[in-house]
Amino acid sequence: MPHVIGRVSSYDELSALAHGAGLGDDLVVEAAYGNAGSATFFVRGLRDWDQCAGGIVGQPEIKVMKRIRNVEVCIEATVTRHGTVIGPAMTSLVGYPELTPYRGAWCGNDVWRGALPPAQTRAAREMVAKLGDVLSREGYRGYFEVDLLHDLDADELYLGEVNPRLSGASPMTNLTTEAYADMPLFLFHLLEYMDVDYELDIEAINSRWERGYGEDEVWGQLIMSETSPDLELFTATPRTGMWRLNHDGRVSFARQGNDWATMLDESEAFYMRVAAPGDLRCEGAQLGVLVTRGHLQTDDYQLTERGRRWIDGLKAQFASTPLTPAAPIVSRLVARA
Repeated sequence: MPHVIGRVSSYDELSALAHGAGLGDDLVVEAAYGNAGSATFFVRGLRDWDQCAGGIVGQPEIKVMKRIRNVEVCIEATVTRHGTVIGPAMTSLVGYPELTPYRGAWCGNDVWRGALPPAQTRAAREMVAKLGDVLSREGYRGYFEVDLLHDLDADELYLGEVNPRLSGASPMTNLTTEAYADMPLFLFHLLEYMDVDYELDIEAINSRWERGYGEDEVWGQLIMSETSPDLELFTATPRTGMWRLNHDGRVSFARQGNDWATMLDESEAFYMRVAAPGDLRCEGAQLGVLVTRGHLQTDDYQLTERGRRWIDGLKAQFASTPLTPAAPIVSRLVARA
């Protein structure tokens, strides 16, 4: 992705840095550290700068990019002693105000065979394979995730970022038919850290995964975060398990369980609780994760009506009380049932 790295303390300095690199005036600015898009800013003039300058000024360095009309595509892979095994492509849900308070924040995924056109799928997988080769030469072994930007106007692919670790998209990668037909990508990662001798035909595995198994298989996930700026304490939150979307738009708990394969159809979803009663309700706090069959994002990159109904229905299950000075605050960072 065309970009420039620098440090700025004013809009004039940002503008000069961007113009010096031929990036124009419509910019995406990223700070080095931030949670799920909270350090990504969109600047198209002084008014935008005034709103986000606090997150940019004082940073040791920032990345400045030309803003393009794009969709983010995630691909995960595992570097093994025999080569790089590459998982399926999936599109990202980014910046939906129903799910996150941050405009550039990742908030879900759709995974299906048509995430990219065939030619772009091949190009994307070649890019990931080359990155795997570089990581291997550096001595890295195991799981990594790559964010690619598909420019919808120029039909070009750009590298966004590389995360040398498991990611929030990992459950989706390991859920697909490809993972069941061969073996989950995460098991290739585990093999690299076990005292086991094994052989792999990397080319054959990657060829099958590129071709795909589930022609009509589609899965989606929503990463739900608190969007209100109010500070409160949760008194009730939806529990972990299988939920059902009813015809009237309300959701109801269907049964206990965590086997996603038991979902009957798109009217069912698995919900994993993150925020529990007694937790602090604050802007940006993660509420939970929903996984269901079918698309949650339309072809023109809007939330589907079904996705909106799931969000509204689950949010109706939360209750909270205003925070008082005497109220104890207990931080919990793991998901609970």
